[in-house]
Amino acid sequence: MSTPLTALVAGATRGAGRGIAVELGAAGAVVYVTGRSTRAVRSDMDRPETIEETADLVTAAGGRGIAVRCDHSDPADVAALVEPIERLDLLVNDVWGGDPLTDWGTPFWELDLARLRALWDRAVLTHVITSRAVAPLMIGQGHGLIIEITDGVGADYRGNLAYDLVKNAVNRLALAEAAELRPYGVTALAVTPGFLRSEAMLDHFGVTEANWRDGGARDPHFLASETPRFVGRAVAALAADPAVAGRAGQVLTSWDLAEEYRFDDVDGARPHWGRYFAKIEPGS
Repeated sequence: MSTPLTALVAGATRGAGRGIAVELGAAGAVVYVTGRSTRAVRSDMDRPETIEETADLVTAAGGRGIAVRCDHSDPADVAALVEPIERLDLLVNDVWGGDPLTDWGTPFWELDLARLRALWDRAVLTHVITSRAVAPLMIGQGHGLIIEITDGVGADYRGNLAYDLVKNAVNRLALAEAAELRPYGVTALAVTPGFLRSEAMLDHFGVTEANWRDGGARDPHFLASETPRFVGRAVAALAADPAVAGRAGQVLTSWDLAEEYRFDDVDGARPHWGRYFAKIEPGS
């Protein structure tokens, strides 16, 4: 009987992180589920989702979910998280929390520098801190996979300087990690979902997963969205691929990976945000 994959999903409280953790659970993995929102205390995001709920979903899917509260901006907190872990096959860096800090529609010369700095600390430095703590463990093992969860692929501007800066930084982080870890048998890469139908996005459109298509009346692009489980299946497929080292440093997409590994979203659809986005007229 083979040893189950052991994974750490940093920022697994909700959204892509939760979807990834659950799909890893469905593949039989032991998944450390981390974040700041617990049943006892909410984070400053003030959302109802908790790491305990995610861990329960992982276990219900067939894996073993282990909830550990961790502030990934605190190196001591991250060190305490990693120290008792004896083996780690996969780290998924999905810490974000930048929605309330992103000032859409504000030109860069009017951006609040304190908010920009907080966004950088939360969306980029947390990833560096976590990878820095995990890398020695993976190097000692002689194997491991680090996946940076990002948003978008390519060089197109993402519509806001602060947002563009942090998301491109995450892509470069995957490239740099890959270059430095390759000699030790450890692989790093980045993965982006498409239009993510997260819990917060469902709330934004005033719908649930059961009637999510009603949100298309407000924004037709929403009809091309995908659930967090879709990118979760992409991550699970990469983690199971013995040739994943050949992807080191790349920025991959949920939609292309779905075509390659032949998986669908939980509703049986196979959304392809890249193909859809290519058809959108500028300014639409």
